Amino acid sequence: MNKNLELCPNPMVAAIGKPAEEFTKKDIVKYIEENGIKMVNFMYPAGDGRLKTLNFVINSMAYLEQILTCGERVDGSSLFPFIEASSSDLYVIPRFRTAFLDPFAEIPTLSMLCSFFNKDGEPLESSPENTLAKACKAFTDVTGMEFHAMGELEYYVIADDEEMFPATDQHGYHESGPYAKFNDFRTLCMAYIAQAGGQIKYGHLEVGNFTLDGKIFEQNEIEFLPIPAQKAADQLMLAKWIIRNLAHQEGLDITFAPKITAGKAGSGLHIHMRIVKDGKNMMLADGKLSDIARTAIAGIMQVAPSITAFGNTNPTSYFRLVPHQEAPTNICWGDRNRSVLVRVPLGWTAKTDMCAIANPLETPSDIDTAQKQTVEMRSPDGSADIYQLIAGLCVACRLGFELDNALEVAEKTYVNVNIHNAENADKLAQLAQLPDSCAASADCLESQRAVFEKHNVFSTAMIDGIIKKLRSYEDSTLRRDIEGDKEKMLQLVKEHFHCG
Repeated sequence: MNKNLELCPNPMVAAIGKPAEEFTKKDIVKYIEENGIKMVNFMYPAGDGRLKTLNFVINSMAYLEQILTCGERVDGSSLFPFIEASSSDLYVIPRFRTAFLDPFAEIPTLSMLCSFFNKDGEPLESSPENTLAKACKAFTDVTGMEFHAMGELEYYVIADDEEMFPATDQHGYHESGPYAKFNDFRTLCMAYIAQAGGQIKYGHLEVGNFTLDGKIFEQNEIEFLPIPAQKAADQLMLAKWIIRNLAHQEGLDITFAPKITAGKAGSGLHIHMRIVKDGKNMMLADGKLSDIARTAIAGIMQVAPSITAFGNTNPTSYFRLVPHQEAPTNICWGDRNRSVLVRVPLGWTAKTDMCAIANPLETPSDIDTAQKQTVEMRSPDGSADIYQLIAGLCVACRLGFELDNALEVAEKTYVNVNIHNAENADKLAQLAQLPDSCAASADCLESQRAVFEKHNVFSTAMIDGIIKKLRSYEDSTLRRDIEGDKEKMLQLVKEHFHCG
C-alpha cells in the first residue's frame, strides 16, 4: 500500500485504500457492509455557524443507496434566516470525500458533511459551503491559480482549579505539564480530528491562562496545514464540533469566544493563506515575498473593514480588537509583526540547512521549504461563520488581481514597526482603522458589498442577512459605553460564550 495511505490517521482511508478525495458511493457502501456500520449521519452548517445533524438507521441496502444518492429533505427556514417558511424545503446531499467514523457514537456510525440544494436540484445560492465554492472558482477563473487556507483554532478549556503547579498568569505560551493542565485533552482532540480527516500541523498551549471564581481557564490552540480552501473550512467546522463533544464527554467546558473576561487575552481564529499554481506555492520569488503575494495582500487591505462582517460577528469581537492584546486595530501588514492585520510569518528563506547544523551526522536536505510560506489574517475570531470568512478572504485576494495599483496599495500599507509603540504614533495616525462595532462593520460591508457580490459569489440575500444581524446588536457606542464596567463586560461575555 502507498506509504501515505498507511500513515493517514483516518481509518477509512487505509481500509478503502485510496485518499478521501477519491471516495465514491461504491466505496462508502462497501465500507459500511464490511465494517458493521449501523447508522449514517448527515452533517451541515447552518446560519448560526454550527454543524447540524440528521441521523439515519441503515434498514436495508436499498435504503442506504437511496439516502446516499438522493440525500434528504430539510426545513431551510429553521436553518437559515434568509429562507421563507412558505418555500423552505431544501435538499442535503452528502459529500463522500468527507466521510469519517463518529468517535462519539456508541452505535457504529459513519458521518458525512453535506451540501444544500434548492427545489430545482441546483446548489443553494446562499448556502455557506456553496458561497465558498463560488469564491474559489472565481479566484481560479480570474487568476489561473488556486486559493489555499488553514486556520489557527484557539479555545479556552475551563474546569475546577486544582491549585497544583499553577501556571503563570497570561504566560502560558507553549507551556508543558504539570503547569499546563489540559495537554492530554488537546492531544486527544487532535487525534479525533485527524481521524475525521483534519490535516493538523501542531497543537500547543497559548498565552491565556488564569483562575477566576475557583475555575481555571486555559487557552489552547490547534493549528492546521494549508490545503484547498473548501477542505480547510470543512475541517475547521469538524474540529470545533469534535472539541466541544469531547469536552462534554470529559466534563469540561469549552469556549471559542473572542473575549473571555476583562483584561485577559481573547481567542482569535487566524487564517493563513497561500496561492498555488500547478502544485507550487507562489508566495515566494527568489527567497522573498512575491509580487503575487503582495497583490493578494493589497486586495485584503482594500476590503479589510468588510472582512470583519464575516470574521467578527458579535459585540464581544470588538472588545478583542484593541491595542496591546496581540490583536490588530489598524489596516496594515508586515513581516513577523504581531501588531499588524496581515502578518507575513517567518519563512524558511535563509538557505541554511539548520537540521545539518543541529545534527552533524545528517546529510544535506533537499526539502522545498517554499511550500511553507503563507500570509496570516489576524482579525477573525471564533464567532466567525467559517465558510463566509474564508470565502470573503478568497474574494479579497482575488480583488488584488483586479486592481490597477495593487503593488502601490501594498507598499502604502506596509509597516515594519510596532505601531502601538509611542514613538510610532505618526505612522499609526496614517493607517485606516478596523471597525469598532458590529454596527460599524455592517456599514463597511454595505459600502463594499459589490466586491463580494461580483461573480455571483455572495448572494444579495446573504449580504442583506449579515448586515441585518450585525445591526440588530445596536452596539455602535457599546465599547465606549461600558469601558471600565467589569460587570457589564462579564454579562456580555456570558451572553456570547458559546458563539460560532
